[in-house]
Amino acid sequence: MKIRFKISQLSDEELLRKYKETLNSEYFGVLYNKYIPLIYGLCLKYLKDDEKAQDAVMQIFENLVTKIINYSISNFKTWIYSVARNHCLQEIRAIKKEIFTDFNEESMESVEILYLLDEQNEDQKFSILKQCIEKLPEPQRISIEKFFFKEKSYAEIVIETKYHLKSVKSYIQNGKRNLKICMEKNSK
Repeated sequence: MKIRFKISQLSDEELLRKYKETLNSEYFGVLYNKYIPLIYGLCLKYLKDDEKAQDAVMQIFENLVTKIINYSISNFKTWIYSVARNHCLQEIRAIKKEIFTDFNEESMESVEILYLLDEQNEDQKFSILKQCIEKLPEPQRISIEKFFFKEKSYAEIVIETKYHLKSVKSYIQNGKRNLKICMEKNSK
């Protein structure tokens, strides 16, 4: 019992560090349990179903136990909130195939790319798109592929690539512009 008391007194950063060092799931369990109300509330807000929200909380925990070792996390609360939000959005997408929660930059980001593919000869255009993607500078190519083809959020791209958030937004914006120019040039 003394050990559990000491573990529960550690800060988020200490718990995370100790978990990564020892792979003792008790450290991560204490950290995760601290944020279950936040995660559950968020999942309930998005999924609007008690059982689905509970399942999501468990799925998030199961996924993170092994994956968290690879992430550099400076603020666990913000990070876990983002992970939970993205998990819920993926669950909703899987059910509905398409969802728009609000019309802001993030949800409207793919409109130009879809427009480029929305004409006849889609196979040819897709082939041109793939060629144009290969010509992009590496950070733009990686960001574009993750955002559009793997449906990753800005936050997920930041975590996976270690790029800054502003850089990711810039890479996607510039990448879209470069793709549009390349496709228009190669479609003639």
